[in-house]
Amino acid sequence: MEQMTRPSMLFVCNQNSVRSPMAAALLKLHGDAGVQIDSAGVYEGGLDPFVEIVMSDLGVEMIGHEPKTLSGVDIEAFERIVALTPEAAVAIREDAPDACIEYWDIENPSDERGGRDAVIEAYRRVRDDLTARLRAGFPEFYQKP
Repeated sequence: MEQMTRPSMLFVCNQNSVRSPMAAALLKLHGDAGVQIDSAGVYEGGLDPFVEIVMSDLGVEMIGHEPKTLSGVDIEAFERIVALTPEAAVAIREDAPDACIEYWDIENPSDERGGRDAVIEAYRRVRDDLTARLRAGFPEFYQKP
């Protein structure tokens, strides 16, 4: 009898501080609990405090997220990999040329200039963009509204 493995997904951005942890948390919130989900960055970073604010809007606590780099992840252990920055796509190709990756061009909300409200709104746009892309791109995993 063939053993079934859990589907697995990895989200990668530059510092594992904004886009990739948001994507992973959103899929965990809305997705199938049977999917192994992780996130990583090309470089070492720290969790952005604005991520905590916009994810708390959904009741998601990001306190336990420990940013990590690709060197701390076995890329080849993941069936599906989503690169959320051009640098992430290049780094994944260098580390795992045969990996099945998708590239999503996601806004960098930390580039937003303006007051606190404008910055938070940029982070919410990214969160909502990721939610829409997860729902459209992974309907087999994304189950809850």
